[in-house]
Amino acid sequence: MKNHLLLIIFLLISVSGLAQIKTIESDLLDLKLNVGDTFTPSSYVLTSDGSTSQCDNMIYYNKKGVFSTAQSIQVDNETGKIEANQPGLHEVVAVCITEGGKRLSRTFIVDVEFPAVKEIKITLNSDNVYEGTYVPISYEVIDEMGFVRENVNFSITSSNQNLKIDDVNNIKAVKPGSVTLNATYEGITGSLNLNVLKNPVDYINLTSSADQARTGDVIQLNAVAYNKKGQILDNIPFEYSFKGKSFDKSNSASGLVINDGRFVADVSGNYLVSASIGNISVSKALNIYERNVKRDVVKVGTGLVNDKHTSDFWVFEGVDGRDYAVTGTWGADGTSYFWDVTDPANILKIDSVQVDARTVNDVKVSEDGRIAIISREGASNRKNGIIIIDVSNPRDVKIISEYTKNLTGGVHNLFIYQNHVYALSAGQKYYILNIEDPINPVEVGMFELGKEGQAIHDVWIEDGIAYSSNWRDGVYMVDVGNGIAGGSPSNPVAFGNYNYASGAHHATYPFKSKSTGKFYTVLGDEIFPNGIDVNTPNETAGFLHFVDFSDVDNPLEIARYELPGHGSHNYWIEDDILYVAMYSGGVRVVDISGDLMGDLYKQGREIGYILPGNKDGFIPFATMAWGAQLYKGHVFYSDWNSGIGAAKVMPVKPDNSKVNQYLN
Repeated sequence: MKNHLLLIIFLLISVSGLAQIKTIESDLLDLKLNVGDTFTPSSYVLTSDGSTSQCDNMIYYNKKGVFSTAQSIQVDNETGKIEANQPGLHEVVAVCITEGGKRLSRTFIVDVEFPAVKEIKITLNSDNVYEGTYVPISYEVIDEMGFVRENVNFSITSSNQNLKIDDVNNIKAVKPGSVTLNATYEGITGSLNLNVLKNPVDYINLTSSADQARTGDVIQLNAVAYNKKGQILDNIPFEYSFKGKSFDKSNSASGLVINDGRFVADVSGNYLVSASIGNISVSKALNIYERNVKRDVVKVGTGLVNDKHTSDFWVFEGVDGRDYAVTGTWGADGTSYFWDVTDPANILKIDSVQVDARTVNDVKVSEDGRIAIISREGASNRKNGIIIIDVSNPRDVKIISEYTKNLTGGVHNLFIYQNHVYALSAGQKYYILNIEDPINPVEVGMFELGKEGQAIHDVWIEDGIAYSSNWRDGVYMVDVGNGIAGGSPSNPVAFGNYNYASGAHHATYPFKSKSTGKFYTVLGDEIFPNGIDVNTPNETAGFLHFVDFSDVDNPLEIARYELPGHGSHNYWIEDDILYVAMYSGGVRVVDISGDLMGDLYKQGREIGYILPGNKDGFIPFATMAWGAQLYKGHVFYSDWNSGIGAAKVMPVKPDNSKVNQYLN
């Protein structure tokens, strides 16, 4: 009887629980629009027992809107009104916020249909096409509204047997002679006339800049073609390839070779690199050994903050010659902490300030160690802006002034450079303030992209150039005093740009390679695939893009650092070593010396790492590294869950294992 009663109670609870299961229903479901259309949705809450109710607090947003919405769809947060700006499949999220702050959400796919195709352009990406080679072709499908379509599955045909086309549209030149290539899509055809040439090459000589190297070292291959008379042939479009065998039987050889003949190996082993044109080929053997850069990275000290999340930090030398740091806090009570880090093994909290804010996301200190600036978000009076602090005595810091004009939407990030503050305004632009008189800051300039839906996350300044990280629009290099484009703080002038497909560009760090002299910008992603949960560990994604900016007008992305399963945040580079906070992956220390190409993580360039997770942290044992800074030989870092810390990269240990092998 007792067990029967318990079963009845369990069933009643289960039925009651089912009745409380709710979903959002909306006419956004299966919605199709044309470019230029607008649509205002009607949504309601449906429970599993069939009852419906209106949501008094329903908000809508474009799931990728944080990366700028101008070229996709725009969504009004309150009404849900959609403006269709770009074809494709777009994710619109409807969120019902119930009493008590509980959230119910659902994602809807909105299909903005493509206009009819107007034109197909076919381009030959080579000067000559020789028999026996694959034809390098690029296509551009343009519709009636000027949009370019991606990933189009063409119907491709050839006017004769001089070209052979396989099932996945690879095109091979098989016979000399004239031929017309046709690409058709949605009833529109584009054509290209080709002349397949007889292969003039009799043999190839292949040399390399090295016969042996370490993983990650770039080897330059040089192929020279000769005809039957022994004459050198110019402008031959060689195809480079490689195969290899790993020294480690449990691993596979891997690497990268590109069209200009550069080769890099990820895994140690024996490799055979080849250059070919049609049926003429030559190979060369290379031996690749481990990069062998691993070193111990030892935690030295911790400044624990466990009652709130820690945000960014900055380490600096005070006017008294001692070393100090300032840290911000996130989603809390507007507190910033000041630390004495002169002895990294004994980090001491020495003072704090509390301002009207929920988040002090960013903190910076002037070059002379006298002025600190902190950002404000979530102020109760909605003024936000920045706070200017006198830190000439870090044990007794004093607020000098606040500045809120044009910054009331919240300041997420900022920078201080040569008596000027660069403060981001509502994630859209940054204002430039002269603080020669810190009591009375004066606005002198402003920079924005001037694009609909513009978005910016960060600005970093070196040598009079501001590197603006603009999410989908990538990095903009802005002259704010360098002189390269005639710019100044009162007249910022953009002169270089690079963006990439993910649209998640979060932070930029410029550096000139000490070993090669090449100039790079390192562009980091920030992606939270499942959003942010302040009380549990979070999943992160994204990586660092290495862009060669030696030619400002033609930047080239040449390498990446990606830690599998972890996303990137802030970072620092010094003496060809990268110190990068990879959120749940901790702080990673990476060798970026020499030419860079391919996947730096796979190449064994990682020197070591630090996992700041602390048993007494805000979330115990959960590493969430926010930033890193090399300072006077120590790696300082902040962690979202545990505060600030310091570590030391130890010297390379000599291998003494065989020292005595020849002694009697």
